[in-house]
Amino acid sequence: MTALVLALIAGAAVGIALGALGGGGSVLAVPALIYLLGFSPSAASTASLIIVAATSATALYAHARDGHVAWKVGSLFAAAGIIPAYFAGAASGRVPEAVLTVAFSVIAALAAVRMFRPSSSRPPERIRPGKAAGAGAGLGAVTGFLGVGGGFLAVPALVSVLGLTMRRAVGTSLLVITVNSLAALVARTGTGGGLDWALIGPFTGAAILGAWDGKRLSAKVPGDSLQRAFAGVLLAVAVFMLIDVIV
Repeated sequence: MTALVLALIAGAAVGIALGALGGGGSVLAVPALIYLLGFSPSAASTASLIIVAATSATALYAHARDGHVAWKVGSLFAAAGIIPAYFAGAASGRVPEAVLTVAFSVIAALAAVRMFRPSSSRPPERIRPGKAAGAGAGLGAVTGFLGVGGGFLAVPALVSVLGLTMRRAVGTSLLVITVNSLAALVARTGTGGGLDWALIGPFTGAAILGAWDGKRLSAKVPGDSLQRAFAGVLLAVAVFMLIDVIV
């Protein structure tokens, strides 16, 4: 199977997950770029930010069209993550690639475990600005450092910290992911010389188309079923990556 075909298949999978779940798909982008397309961990995290930013912006439009984006609170949450995303993105280039891979594996495994469990998040009685800013900053740092959108962290935070319904949290998380990904990309400007644009382009295009399919799929298949299936794949990928580094 050629690298182009693999890029198209992987891109479609990432897009479907982002469109259906409002996050999580970007966690698949990094291992797909490394193990299927031969990118280094550093290049994969940078390429992932490009793919995630473009795909999230597309999925955001689809959710916004249905009125499922809380623009005001989402913008404030995203703004808190811009500076951490920028500095974490700049710092990631100075970290050994093995450390990046291990850190990514741990985050992916934690995300998978969380997805297996029903969400216990409840809207707060009142929004605490400090807590909201802290959650936004932490999410931005994860996005910048590992090259993932962080939607699997953003959705529960938007529910428990900002009091959004699950449907609006999914749509709003795409706004947060887009902003954080772009901030991290700015920090990495000039470090993408080793990127294979002949593969990133088709990967991104397939992900964008997949995001529309994911949006339609979310309306037909129970969200819990989609989430558990994705969590199983994600956990397997995280374990594989961790074993690969250790062995």
